[in-house]
Amino acid sequence: MKNFGGFPGKTKYTPIPNPFFSTVLPQIDDIAEIKVTLHIFWVVYQKRGYPRFVTYRELLANPMLTEKPGDDGLPDDLLQHSLDQAVERGTLLHLTVERDGQVDDLYFVNTEADRRAIDRIKSGELKIGKLVVSEPYPASQEQPNIFAIYEQNIGMLSPIIVEELKEAEKTYPESWIQEAFKEAIDLNKRNWRYISRILERWAAEGKDHGEHRRHSETVADPEEYRRRYGHLLKR
Repeated sequence: MKNFGGFPGKTKYTPIPNPFFSTVLPQIDDIAEIKVTLHIFWVVYQKRGYPRFVTYRELLANPMLTEKPGDDGLPDDLLQHSLDQAVERGTLLHLTVERDGQVDDLYFVNTEADRRAIDRIKSGELKIGKLVVSEPYPASQEQPNIFAIYEQNIGMLSPIIVEELKEAEKTYPESWIQEAFKEAIDLNKRNWRYISRILERWAAEGKDHGEHRRHSETVADPEEYRRRYGHLLKR
């Protein structure tokens, strides 16, 4: 067993509902179910957008959860069994949907908000396919948060900017925020308004396909970029 060196001074925390400790945890006697349940709390609460969920394919592709069994990882059948147990216990919610011609198994934390979200999905009111794509899984290393990135690359925080950054954190994936900062910095447009417009465009047009891909191919041409995004550059 490798010794853990202790938690760093500045680190993020994962919220876990108190009833999990008082009501759910005493009933669980399977370490694999505990491991999967806590892992899903961790992954889901780092996601952005609404509703927040994790897919079975994401879990299966996550090396932090599914390393070789000899390395304390979970084989496929044990992962599925642990998920089934957590759903049967009521800790997690499970929903099967079809997106882009593929069937996805979605797992939610069993909260009141997510129960309402599942009802909206089932009724057709909420379209999963149009949601911002979720992060595959959180990075194993701590990344600078949005406030640190702002201070390092733009300047001091004001109360108004803090509120706008908080809202962006709730809305967009962390990788989008980091890439939007990088794109603005590369163009020497070091202001939050420009960065927020990048994020809004990605959310509206798609970041990695469709319109966004065609835009990306023309970025190397300064005149074409000015023609397309001149209204943003003036802000």
